[in-house]
Amino acid sequence: MKPTDFSKYLTDFLSKYLPGERGASRNTISAYRDTFLLFINYMEGSELISVKKLTIDMIKMESVIGFLDWLQKERKCSDSTRNVRLAAIHSFFRFMQYKNPDNLFEWQRILSVPVKKAEHNIINNLSLEGMKLLFEQPDLSLRKGRRDLALLSLMYDSGARVQEMIDLSPSMLRLEHPCTVKLVGKGNKARIVPLMDQQIYFLKQYMSENHLSESRMCLHPLFYNSRKEKLTRAGVNHILNCYANMARLKKPSVIPDKISCHALRHSKAMHLLQAGVNLVYIRDILGHTSVQTTEIYARADSKQKREALEKSYTGVAPIGTPTWLADENLLTWLKCL
Repeated sequence: MKPTDFSKYLTDFLSKYLPGERGASRNTISAYRDTFLLFINYMEGSELISVKKLTIDMIKMESVIGFLDWLQKERKCSDSTRNVRLAAIHSFFRFMQYKNPDNLFEWQRILSVPVKKAEHNIINNLSLEGMKLLFEQPDLSLRKGRRDLALLSLMYDSGARVQEMIDLSPSMLRLEHPCTVKLVGKGNKARIVPLMDQQIYFLKQYMSENHLSESRMCLHPLFYNSRKEKLTRAGVNHILNCYANMARLKKPSVIPDKISCHALRHSKAMHLLQAGVNLVYIRDILGHTSVQTTEIYARADSKQKREALEKSYTGVAPIGTPTWLADENLLTWLKCL
């Protein structure tokens, strides 16, 4: 089978341009790859164009819009997911502007497809009471329970993303005072997050039990499954939801109906904010590029909003029972108000 120009351009985009020129992370490249796998499925199923025959000039703005609509109608994707897929397509056709300028007009038509305005969901986070209840659920008499508590408590304490936890190795931890963890986030950006000595008690026990403090294990996955392989995103979410379900049975009011690993990160940010930590420090702990991203927690914290309003509140409404209720002279009361 003769390769098409689309296959050549897509291969160069994923294997050379993204990792080489853009310095994209493995996760970004995987997400972009998944987008084009879906796009190829759409072109084969809806446009009846086999991947063996798909050439770059067959891809039009209408094809891209049709693909985005297919994602939402057939696969029931959210507006946010649609926008993520569109971002991958936009990145590819910005690359194509330089690789194949002959079709520049069509590439710019595709780049003009706008992102869809998505609803901003309420931040899903747990209260301190909810976090304590969650961490009481692992069975510490079991090896798995001790691992799970070390995993969940470190993920909360560091405000890490789930992929950052999966990629951790013992070499990225400093367990002497002052304790720190090195997290590698989006765009391969690394940050050092301080940890309190009392916070890593279970982590130290877990590492000692599994010989993870030995030099030969420095690059071994910090958290791994029964096959000694690093955990997956789905695996970590499964662990969290098992204990969340257990906690919800005991006290439903403090555990949200739906919970994900990102909820622990949101919870840490909210708890830091409520403790009076400056947004700039929270930004650095979470690894946000801009403090504007971190400001979502300030906007979402209804408790702090209420406290601020109560401190600044000045009563302007009349106090007591209106006199016109007694003498029925409404006009007189309004003139005196």
